[in-house]
Amino acid sequence: MGVINVTPDSFSDGNRYLTVDQAVAHARLLIDEGAHILDIGGESTRPGALPVTLEEERRRVLPVLEQLSDCGVPVSVDTQKPALMREAIAAGASMINDVNALTVPGALEAVAGTPAAVCMMHKKGDPRTMQQAPHYGDVVREVRDYLIMQIQAAEAAGIRRERLVVDPGFGFGKSLEHNLALLHELAQLAALGVPVLAGLSRKSMLGKITGREPGERVFASIAAAVIAVENGARIVRAHDVAATADALAVWAAVNECQGPYLSSL
Repeated sequence: MGVINVTPDSFSDGNRYLTVDQAVAHARLLIDEGAHILDIGGESTRPGALPVTLEEERRRVLPVLEQLSDCGVPVSVDTQKPALMREAIAAGASMINDVNALTVPGALEAVAGTPAAVCMMHKKGDPRTMQQAPHYGDVVREVRDYLIMQIQAAEAAGIRRERLVVDPGFGFGKSLEHNLALLHELAQLAALGVPVLAGLSRKSMLGKITGREPGERVFASIAAAVIAVENGARIVRAHDVAATADALAVWAAVNECQGPYLSSL
């Protein structure tokens, strides 16, 4: 999943793709690099971010989405606003990527009567405060239980299981230790029976491990993506699509290798 942030304040690439032409050109580059899905976001959810109005988010997202209607891959819209969910799906979005896991009033209804897929993410707190001393008794169990509850709520609202994706929400109300525990035990979430999306690209947890700034976290992001897929993730959300796609192609080739071939090396 290639990331297209049409925001002035995203932590890694804010202010780079503010015009429709810039965002569309970047989207087509990501497809050329190997993206199977595009994810357009018009409101930053980085730690400390402030919300934007529906009108502003709509202005940022919908023109880009409309220009990508013939891009050849599914397009996701990263939003927590039910009104924009409806408008995005009507404009051709194939998926809604919701950091609130459809808990905002009206969100379930906005998606339920449509054919769109939906990614439901776990987070604790809101972007302004979520990284201020987050606490869990057992982070893996609590995230798993929350996602089970949201899967059940979605199914009760008429959203079939095959339309659902879950995201543990790396960096959303979680310390480095919490994030590492979730990555290590990602198979427990994959066992829920719906695809797991892992969004680790360039995140601060990688900066804490490597000491590098967001734009310098390409190698760490690739390592995290490969570990996530190894542990059961079906979708990885990436800024550096070409590098991530190449690394995963090598991983897949090794894992698809048959015994007789390996024994002949």
